[in-house]
Amino acid sequence: MKKQYHAEFADEACVSDWLGLVNMVADDFPGLVIADYTVTLLKNIARQTALCVKDNGNIVGILLFSPNQHCLSCMAVHPQYRRQGVASALISEMLRLMPDVDISVTTYREGDEKGIAPRALYQRFNFVPEELCMEFDYPVQRFVLHRSRKNLN
Repeated sequence: MKKQYHAEFADEACVSDWLGLVNMVADDFPGLVIADYTVTLLKNIARQTALCVKDNGNIVGILLFSPNQHCLSCMAVHPQYRRQGVASALISEMLRLMPDVDISVTTYREGDEKGIAPRALYQRFNFVPEELCMEFDYPVQRFVLHRSRKNLN
């Protein structure tokens, strides 16, 4: 039977483990500067926009989001926990907490090997691929979950 994971708010006690996971997957995040990221993480923890999934007390998934910018800012899952529902638990909780507005996320472009899993995940949640752009001098694509359109019907 597949284990069910649940996302929860991160607190300052999570920072060390959180940053350990970020360092483990740093190659997946072009332009990552740990010092800047740490400041961002602490701000998100303070405003309760930092979610994590734990297994046996260890952080195995992380997500930062912005209700004001209507976006999923950063998400990562421990390599040993991928394809087990951790990312889905994080996104589901974020969607529950976000206002009922369109939500965007940027990820790798089609054809980028690093983008296969995240693109499929976002599409399972009904995010649709939109414009191509660059972030940190890396080619990415913006995906949008059009939540506000359902209110027009």
